[in-house]
Amino acid sequence: MSGTWNAWSWDADPEAVCRDVAAAHERFTDSGRVSGPVRAVVGESWLRSVLHGVDPDTTVPRIELTGHALRDHRDAHPLAAAMPLLRRLLVDAAPGPQIVAVGDASGRLMWVEGDHVLRARAEAVHFVEGANWHERSAGTNAPGTALAVDHEVQVFESEHFARGVQRWSCSAAPLHDPATGAVLGVLDITGEQHLASPQALALVRTAAAAVEMELRALRLSGRPSPLRPTGTRAPGDEGGAHPSPDAGTVPSPGPVLRVLGREGAGLVLDGREVELSIRHSEILLLLARSPRGLTGEELGARLHERDASPVTVRAEMSRLRRLLGPGMLASRPYRLLRTPATDIDEVRRHLAEGSYRRALELYSGPVLPRSEAPGVAEIRDGLQAEVCEVLGANAPPSVLLAWSEDPEWRDDPRVVTAALRSLDPGSPRHAALRGRLHWLGR
Repeated sequence: MSGTWNAWSWDADPEAVCRDVAAAHERFTDSGRVSGPVRAVVGESWLRSVLHGVDPDTTVPRIELTGHALRDHRDAHPLAAAMPLLRRLLVDAAPGPQIVAVGDASGRLMWVEGDHVLRARAEAVHFVEGANWHERSAGTNAPGTALAVDHEVQVFESEHFARGVQRWSCSAAPLHDPATGAVLGVLDITGEQHLASPQALALVRTAAAAVEMELRALRLSGRPSPLRPTGTRAPGDEGGAHPSPDAGTVPSPGPVLRVLGREGAGLVLDGREVELSIRHSEILLLLARSPRGLTGEELGARLHERDASPVTVRAEMSRLRRLLGPGMLASRPYRLLRTPATDIDEVRRHLAEGSYRRALELYSGPVLPRSEAPGVAEIRDGLQAEVCEVLGANAPPSVLLAWSEDPEWRDDPRVVTAALRSLDPGSPRHAALRGRLHWLGR
């Protein structure tokens, strides 16, 4: 699973990837069969695009909202509360030319901001506010496919189903309501080839986590619920505005799950602290990362490749439900009724905000380091790669040097390499790090 959401790995040649996938796209549109080096998430999306009736040569996304209808929809949408944060993270501090788009759960783009030259070019393919970029309307593309699979994903040039957008690359992630896990919309960055790099997907993933943390903070602060802003009406509602049922009260803090550097997770729930076994830690973390829930078979497969018995999962869930008490776990599918904030989210938020030193301080060790569950290993490896990619590309030399001496990271070749790049080649520190990299076999 790990890495299938990235368009390519750091050691790949993007031009070669593009040529190979372009040839596979031609074969697919001729035969209807996926063949060659096509990622599963892309091949499956091509097949869905055909079933939706998308024509790879003529389809242009529909513009469904304009004028007052678009403005009213944006004003009433819960993600409006997070737009100031997203502008600071992805527009004002953009590392290069890019378009930042935020869409609703149906795929309609509500905000399209960023580089003016790119936006002018994007108008020709209807990548504009009010256009619907769900797979049903536009075929394979990052925001539409992220909504279809409920996961962050990249789509690189020729991986797009519609030929008219195959010069573009994009990275996108779904955005969830932190209280219910419901999909609120999608965040996307679009532009040229570099926006399908591993670093770009890490940036989108951290920004999405920051948005969900911001919505959670708004809710806990006692300000109007981001799910129904005061004095507005959500699309499809009838009658007047719906004030928040919690207006005038400050909600109690939600649950918090700590999994970094710990043998078993620590859960803060309703004012009490619960130390969890490794298995219960794994289950809670996997459910926290799957807002829509998991079936017994899906949860079993993420817990153990050879022991996916639903009976075993039911027994563990029964024990966990007794431990946590009522109002926390639901079944069919298994899901959390109250999604906990995690220390993973905190690290990602600080990465997104550029607080690199604080992110390192919070990263007290790998995610549940003793866990061998495949689903946990994917989360663990993904966070480590994300930290390396974001810090290696953006952190100042002082942070990189401190990072290279951190006991948790000092023997990681990625960290040593990043610190080396920040130093004068003639400095003693450079020589010492070169020696360490050689000792690590690099």
